[in-house]
Amino acid sequence: MAQLQSRQYTVAFIGNPNTGKSTLFSALAGVRQRTGNYPGVTVEKKVGHLEHAGHHFELVDLPGTYSLAPRSPDEMVAVDVLLARREDMRPIDLVVSIVDASNLERNLYLVSQVLELGLPTVVVLNMIDVAEHRGLEFNLARLRQQLGVPIIVVQANQGRGVPDLKRALVGLVDSTPKRPESPFPRLFQDEVARLADRLAEGGRPLPTYLVERLLLDSTGYLSESLLNGQAQSIGQELTDARARLAAAGCPVPAVEAMARYAWVAKTLSGVITRPAQRVVTRGDRIDRILTHRLWGTAIFALLMLFVFSSIFVWAVPAMNLVEAGINQLGQFVSGQMNPGALRSLLVDGAIGGVGSVLIFLPQIMLLFLFIAVLEDCGYMARAAYLMDRIMSRVGLSGKSFIPMLSSFACAIPGVMATRVIENRRDRLTTILVVPLMSCSARLPVYSVLIAGFIPRRGLLGGWIPLSGLTLLAMYLIGTVTAAGVALILKRTLLRGPTPPFVMELPSYKWPGPRLIVWRVLERAWDFISQAGTLILAVSIVVWAASYYPHDADTVETPYRGQQAEIASELEAPGLSAEQRDELENRSIEIDHQIAADYQRQSILGRFGQWIEPAVRPLGWDWRIGCAVIASFPAREVVMGALGVIYHLGSDLEVGDESDQNRLIDRLRAARHDGTDEPVFTVPVALSLMVFFALCAQCASTLAVIRRETNSWLWPLFTFTYMTTLAYIAALLTYQIGRLLIT
Repeated sequence: MAQLQSRQYTVAFIGNPNTGKSTLFSALAGVRQRTGNYPGVTVEKKVGHLEHAGHHFELVDLPGTYSLAPRSPDEMVAVDVLLARREDMRPIDLVVSIVDASNLERNLYLVSQVLELGLPTVVVLNMIDVAEHRGLEFNLARLRQQLGVPIIVVQANQGRGVPDLKRALVGLVDSTPKRPESPFPRLFQDEVARLADRLAEGGRPLPTYLVERLLLDSTGYLSESLLNGQAQSIGQELTDARARLAAAGCPVPAVEAMARYAWVAKTLSGVITRPAQRVVTRGDRIDRILTHRLWGTAIFALLMLFVFSSIFVWAVPAMNLVEAGINQLGQFVSGQMNPGALRSLLVDGAIGGVGSVLIFLPQIMLLFLFIAVLEDCGYMARAAYLMDRIMSRVGLSGKSFIPMLSSFACAIPGVMATRVIENRRDRLTTILVVPLMSCSARLPVYSVLIAGFIPRRGLLGGWIPLSGLTLLAMYLIGTVTAAGVALILKRTLLRGPTPPFVMELPSYKWPGPRLIVWRVLERAWDFISQAGTLILAVSIVVWAASYYPHDADTVETPYRGQQAEIASELEAPGLSAEQRDELENRSIEIDHQIAADYQRQSILGRFGQWIEPAVRPLGWDWRIGCAVIASFPAREVVMGALGVIYHLGSDLEVGDESDQNRLIDRLRAARHDGTDEPVFTVPVALSLMVFFALCAQCASTLAVIRRETNSWLWPLFTFTYMTTLAYIAALLTYQIGRLLIT
């Protein structure tokens, strides 16, 4: 007996979306859970642990689905896990099938498929409070008899019924499930048996359930997925079998819906008692406003303005605290070490690289706090419904709107927010276009260049300043380009029809605080551990390229005479305060010139000079090219890089008016090497702003795209297409601007 109790049992949680599956999972697993990705696919893998009555259970939260009829790699995961076809997962011992008690007719469709797998199963009637508010009454004894499995009534967000579920899991451990009769007609079962024998003869035996799915799937996806490219040999047999079924009045795939819903109607006979008249609930009255074309859209716009403002503004104090902590850590480490490569590596490369990621953490946490609350209370589905009409015009659904909107604050949480999109093509398309939204990191570039080079005049008698119009244009460029790219992707690389927007509007409920907090902390840690490690590596590489070769003799020798002269003058007696300040400023200027020469002689600086012929058509010189390359880890780095190149140091605060004015003065005074031609003009400034509005200068975003897609292909594709677009747009902007202005 002791040996039996020491065994670990794997429990799969499966259910339709919006049935409270994740809430129930968290109620059982608590903090003993972890997330990741299933190898080879983008779908999230969530695993938790539960110990009860001497038994240890490993809980696996499967993706929410309406049916075990896989049509994509993501949906295939649930079937493969349940059928023990994944090498990275232990075989499933028990199944918890969660259903919405207020909509049993639809939910039992999936239950019928689960029962056919022959695994010990417990059916959980969740959200029983919603069903009771609608006046529904249940004969649970009859339902248990009809299904032949245990049934537990719970209210997951309140913890009601959770102890009963734990006892039910223990009771299932030694049970032997009774395989239910197939709901399909005999003719269909005969075709399945014939096809199973044919596959076994060819050395490709499959479980009966998957043979059924092969016969029902007319898209060809399963044939390629299950038969490893050998689908052609059995394709004709599948076609002939479907033709025989259609002739007999069992058309594929409609036969499954007819058979299963007939089974559902029979199972629920005498189980549900409904009120004589449909009860109008509080949720119905709220929906009349929130889903109204006019009032609902207005409320949605105000709510999104609130969310956007919160992410964009409210996170600033926390971001400043994070930045201050990183700076203090850098200063502490710097003070404990002698100048040199190791100190620069730790302070500028490692600590600075991690800090460039951690500064976004408050935005990440705020965004997912709002998303978790809106999802858990049921509003997110209404928002997607309202925006679907607009998004469908570019081949996306309404679910893509929230990630795109949040990307105006930061593309990183925007990419992560695409997890609410079930359709794989829609999700991938959205991931590929959200970096085009002008995030807050682009603002330092816009603010300096607009303040320095856009004329201070306006239209309509000065009421509409050109500076404001330019800033608005930068945001519109990204938005319009994103819509165009999405449309092209959905018609080419990710070709597929705009999916019909079929979404159940879940019942309203109070969000569970414990689940909300856990989701926010989970996403925050996921962001730190995954994106942080990748951006750290990239930052160190960029640091090395900008530091080496650090030849002090070559760079500093020409300045040592001036430094010695200044040091001697500073020691002279009788210096006035003004004279001392002037000498100290000259010393600082020389230090900045040395830093600029190091930059010029570095690998990064040499590369900037090497690519100058490629960037000259954009109006740029090698120094701008060098700054753009250095800003790969984060767009705002371009200001610090320009500060080094133009002898102002790398610690510029663009938000500081004094530093900004100093940088603007240096940019205005900059001349092309050996000429009196100014480097920065209005066309050059516009060209640089347009480039940064469209480019992929953000290693954090690319790292998160790699994390979310589980492949380096898509971040590489994103970087390539965005950089190409940015170059072409900047080229056109400069060339046309030069013609118009001159």
